[in-house]
Amino acid sequence: MSETTSETPNPVIVKKYANRRLYNTESSSYITLDNLAEMVRENRDFVVYDAKSGEDITRSVLTQIIVEEEGKGKAMLPTNFLRQLIGFYGDNMQSVVPRYLDQAMNSFAKQQENMRAAMQKTVGAFMPPGMEDVGRKNMAMMERAMTLFTPFYREGEPKEGDEVVNEYQEEIMSLRAEVERLQQQLAMARAKPKKAE
Repeated sequence: MSETTSETPNPVIVKKYANRRLYNTESSSYITLDNLAEMVRENRDFVVYDAKSGEDITRSVLTQIIVEEEGKGKAMLPTNFLRQLIGFYGDNMQSVVPRYLDQAMNSFAKQQENMRAAMQKTVGAFMPPGMEDVGRKNMAMMERAMTLFTPFYREGEPKEGDEVVNEYQEEIMSLRAEVERLQQQLAMARAKPKKAE
């Protein structure tokens, strides 16, 4: 039986040459780290190979992208986190850290999605005109930033750590109820006639 076209396209093959230039074999053009970062934000999978040895160097190129983004004043990684991360290299916990970080970022992304949905339902009525659009743009910017940490995440993949999200469901419901109560109080206050002074 022949394999049918999958939902996700094959990863783009990128070759890195000795002169540090990156060549996108799909578009037959040279690209930059910024182009690769944009591909990550667009959830476009790619693999980078050393043009001479054929070695897969995707991880080191993704690390280069993070270093460049951090150097542009878009610092997202706290200094203490970087120190702790460096401290794990060579430690007996080194093999556990990648899996933990992957689970933590997946949980964070899921929580972010749940919180965004809850905020849209509860706070949308209080936002002045135009503020909802600003909030949407800010959330989109955060989502693009988060894709740097989970560059090849596919929607619908099973993720460990989803139980952490359930811990916040009760709190979200409580916040939603509180906002509804405040909306009712605000509506009642607006409905009361003002007394003449």
